[in-house]
Amino acid sequence: MTIRAVVWDVDDTLFDYTGADRAAMREYLLAEGLVDGPASVADALERWRVATEFHWARFSAGEVSFEGQRLDRVRLFLGRELTDTEAEDWFRRYKDHYETAWALFPDVLPVLDALATSHRHAVLSNSSLIVQDRKLRALGVYDRFEAVLCAAELGVSKPEAGAFLAACEALRLPPHEVAYVGDHPEIDWRGAADAGLLSVWIDRHGGPAPDEAPVGRHRIASLAELPALLGPDTRFGAPSTFR
Repeated sequence: MTIRAVVWDVDDTLFDYTGADRAAMREYLLAEGLVDGPASVADALERWRVATEFHWARFSAGEVSFEGQRLDRVRLFLGRELTDTEAEDWFRRYKDHYETAWALFPDVLPVLDALATSHRHAVLSNSSLIVQDRKLRALGVYDRFEAVLCAAELGVSKPEAGAFLAACEALRLPPHEVAYVGDHPEIDWRGAADAGLLSVWIDRHGGPAPDEAPVGRHRIASLAELPALLGPDTRFGAPSTFR
């Protein structure tokens, strides 16, 4: 089965979101005098992670707007009521630190170069277009992709099949000719496979798999493994550090 295009997740797949987020929050808390030692920093980072995951799940489920989840994250993290303006100001100061920490993973440019002439490329993210458009341009890879699709504008988010099928439609390809690469075992790995795409989980941390990978789902530790995986007879097995 020939794979003609690769659709990419962005955060923690191409872009080191977790690294940038943690570095930014640490610098912000120290600059604002909101913590007074390593233990306090660690506790604050964990509280920010929990607040982010909780309200991002609400956004993905359509319970809150993209901007709303940002404000609610701040309120939950600080544990107090804030006006929208107060929460917006707090988040803006954090974002200033966050954007200075933006970086691609080291394996991204080599694999995009390796696949530049053999496969078409697009992005599908559960974020918003205004955020990911700006990020991809700042990181210097925006022109690598034919299409950039985001849940906030699509009105449907991963793992719903409609999100993945929208990416296939943008490329004018059937799902079985498209691979999806993402970092989340449920939202990305399972969701893409259920929609009929070749599904690739980039698992840089060696986390436990939720179940055995059936046909159409592959797990890799580095994007350097992807070109071999996208070769002939991809759906019937390819080398992987996890196999």
